[in-house]
Amino acid sequence: MTTQIEAARAGRLTPAMRAAAEAEHVEPDVVRREVACGHAVLPLNPAHADCGPTVVGSAFRTKINANLGRSTAGSSIPQEMEKLRTAIAAGADFVMDLSVGPGLAELRVEMLKASGVPLGTVPIYEAFDRVEGNVTRLSEDILLDVIEQHARQGVDFMTLHAGLRARHVGLALRRTMGIVSRGGAILADWMRHEDRENPLFERWDDVLAICRRHDVTVSLGDGLRPGCLADASDEAQFAELDTLGELVQRSRESGVQVMVEGPGHIPLDQIPMNMEREQRVCDGAPFYVLGPVVTDVAPGYDHITSCIGATTAAYHGASLLCYVTPAEHLALPTCEDVKTGVIAYRIAAHAADVARGLAGARDWDDRMAQARRDFDWARQFDLAMDGEAARARHEPAGGADGDSDYCSMCGRQFCAVRTSRRLAGDAP
Repeated sequence: MTTQIEAARAGRLTPAMRAAAEAEHVEPDVVRREVACGHAVLPLNPAHADCGPTVVGSAFRTKINANLGRSTAGSSIPQEMEKLRTAIAAGADFVMDLSVGPGLAELRVEMLKASGVPLGTVPIYEAFDRVEGNVTRLSEDILLDVIEQHARQGVDFMTLHAGLRARHVGLALRRTMGIVSRGGAILADWMRHEDRENPLFERWDDVLAICRRHDVTVSLGDGLRPGCLADASDEAQFAELDTLGELVQRSRESGVQVMVEGPGHIPLDQIPMNMEREQRVCDGAPFYVLGPVVTDVAPGYDHITSCIGATTAAYHGASLLCYVTPAEHLALPTCEDVKTGVIAYRIAAHAADVARGLAGARDWDDRMAQARRDFDWARQFDLAMDGEAARARHEPAGGADGDSDYCSMCGRQFCAVRTSRRLAGDAP
């Protein structure tokens, strides 16, 4: 079969490119050109039925991903399916199943059936489960078999920690937090035990052959992402990034779409440098970032601390934002946490799109401003990112109905908007 990047290079517009262009309000050839040069990806496995195409790249609207999945300590297939529905209803552009433990294939099949947006996975988790958590039994063949299974089932993109090399492990162990990526820690443990190189790196050509057969987009995992501010922008992080840059080129040459995952905890002032460095090292490949979280001291509010970083990252070049929920660092997210995380990240993505002057991005805000000026409450709720929440919080003063020209914040006499309209001759 021909992958999206191969078709784009050949000058052919695929139905997915046309559909993505329509959603982005751009000409189809804009999508084709960005995919052809590797500055955008269209994760869309042909085996994933009823999945709508979504393009990721700096030329387009900033997208968000919602991480879902069971832990070994809790949750069930019905609970995770409810979270999936919640994430999509709240506006997630992508979802990832990060489940660990038994029964992963069954859950993945159910998610693929229910998800109309691209679905991603992390195959190392299932490979580790197959060997019952015994890293000494993990092998290259098991990893490749899991990757092949995920691809056949219809997974659209996969996080693969192929850039974490054996020589990087010692650098990471000098850190305050060490290795905070689950996949990165498993592979580091295996490399130390076997005294060998990363099996994903050594078998990268075989991995790419699988991904090309199924048009699976590679998401190069950042196994050495910093887990606290003290570890940000260190030698380990950037050593892995340099390897990811090499793997980007190898992936493109093999006809496989590729994006790059980015740092977790980064001080605000270091975010622009990190975004610019990734763009340079990885030749403009779409950057997929987790946050970044800009302070370590607000557990329970990390959807906020990370949104500050996510907005900055998107403004400086990140194309896909992986949400962080209020449960981050504390617990497995609930459905309410999932919704909160998705809405928070939609705010971050939209704010960045407005700031970078993306065509049409501010039109939404301008329509809201007009509705506010007109005290058109119904229109405000329709335009609101979460209209249900806005309607629930609305409190007309003095028991006034929904058509009132003021609210309880100021009341009628002190409402500045009423006064402005009167001064302009638009209201009594």
